[in-house]
Amino acid sequence: MYKLVVVGGKLRGEEFELQEGENSLGRSEDCDIHFPVNGVSKKHMMITVTGDVAYLQDMGSSNGTFLNGKIAKRATVKNKDKIALPDSILQVVYVEEKKVIIKKKAADDEEDEDIDFMSEAPPIPEPLPAKLIWAFKYKLMPVFHGINEEYEWRSLFGILLVLLSIITITLTIYPVITTSRNTLLKEIAERGAHYAEEIARTNARALESKNLDQLNTAFMNNIKDVTSFDLFDLDGRIVRPLVRMNSYIEDTHSIKVREWAERTKSEDSVYKRRLGEGEIGIGKKIMAFNPKTGTTDPVGIIAIRFNPASLAVEAQESTKSFLEALMTSFLVAIIFFSIIYYLTIKPLEEMKYQIEEALRGKRRNLESRFLFSEMDTLRGSVNSVLQRIRELQNEEVDSEFAEMESDEGYVGTLKEFMMGAPSGVLILDSEKNLQALNTEAEDLTGIRESSAQGMNISDVSREKGFAGTIIELCDNSANNGGTNQEGEYELQGTNYAIHVASLLGSDNFAKAFYITFVKA
Repeated sequence: MYKLVVVGGKLRGEEFELQEGENSLGRSEDCDIHFPVNGVSKKHMMITVTGDVAYLQDMGSSNGTFLNGKIAKRATVKNKDKIALPDSILQVVYVEEKKVIIKKKAADDEEDEDIDFMSEAPPIPEPLPAKLIWAFKYKLMPVFHGINEEYEWRSLFGILLVLLSIITITLTIYPVITTSRNTLLKEIAERGAHYAEEIARTNARALESKNLDQLNTAFMNNIKDVTSFDLFDLDGRIVRPLVRMNSYIEDTHSIKVREWAERTKSEDSVYKRRLGEGEIGIGKKIMAFNPKTGTTDPVGIIAIRFNPASLAVEAQESTKSFLEALMTSFLVAIIFFSIIYYLTIKPLEEMKYQIEEALRGKRRNLESRFLFSEMDTLRGSVNSVLQRIRELQNEEVDSEFAEMESDEGYVGTLKEFMMGAPSGVLILDSEKNLQALNTEAEDLTGIRESSAQGMNISDVSREKGFAGTIIELCDNSANNGGTNQEGEYELQGTNYAIHVASLLGSDNFAKAFYITFVKA
């Protein structure tokens, strides 16, 4: 709630409460605030209150309305501002209202909690597809929204793309690599089974008589991929190689093969397992014909350790393929990130630019050439705010936009001032685009008029700090009636005082800026 307190003049000490909406003040008794003081017009000024914001408008008074010492036609007023009228000074006072919030208990005696738009969710729909979409939007996405509160959107988007690349490669390339490895392992297992069958074939008589000591396994020593092997009987006594004959198995692989043989009833099955460091373990039972029973019985077990070169090559190729796919995916993700990122921020940049144009009186409504329906609601809200501002300021919108004032005349005037200037001079238009500079300014800033004319000062300046200083001084001058603003910056190793003055147009917006450099 706002009120006006008279702090000087004939009515000193009186207070006038401002109601929501328009509040007229003047000598006339028809005004909302009757202010019978000589020099005050019958309808002197209007203060419009909208929520927590108040706007002041002079209603064509004879002696004018002054806000904080400056004459004002239209302005926003805030707490402790002083309004000067003839023979009177009024102070704006904002009074915070104390609101008592009463929370009613529900039937289950639970207190209602405030729900914001981020946590509020509609009821769960019945159809399954709609239910899945609801769960994704209101259960899963809040997790990412929470992360976005801690990290920039572009960083979160980049992380998600990296995860997408890794997961995609893992789900597509890794199964292929696993299948390739399993195929190779199967082929090596078949080789191991072939060696076991070869032992059985070449030693048929010794096996039939169960005379394992007479077995011939010399050919195993000539197989380069075989790291070691144990041929042992069902009790685990080694019969080959000869150097370990009659000792019992100690190798962990051989022990596991014996345990497997005891559990397995099938005669043709093959034990196969990766042992690490490129080795593969193979195991098979040695079968022999028993003339007494007429059946084939197990008489021994062979455990082979393979270290085939093909397995090492396969591992290298698999790793290489995985890394190549991963790098390719990352490159595609970077390109995709760039496209989506700039495709998303372009409509936002366009909206920002159009809002600035609308505030300067060069545009009536925001309109986008990009098809982005999700932003239509936001654009509509901004257009409503702009329309409300125009209504409060009583702008004649149609006639004003029909006669938009150009920067050219003001820039031309400043170019005339620049002729013969004793120090460096820069001239910018209302958009902070470079329009002219003299030789001294070229030497100081390193900017050449021939290549930089028409470009924004932030784009042509080699030092962003320098461009930022210029833009800040220009904005300060534009917001203070075009008055000179002074700053300081080091150029070519020397401190220079930078002076910026602006020319205001009939619409009260800066149309051109005159910047001079004076050695400090």
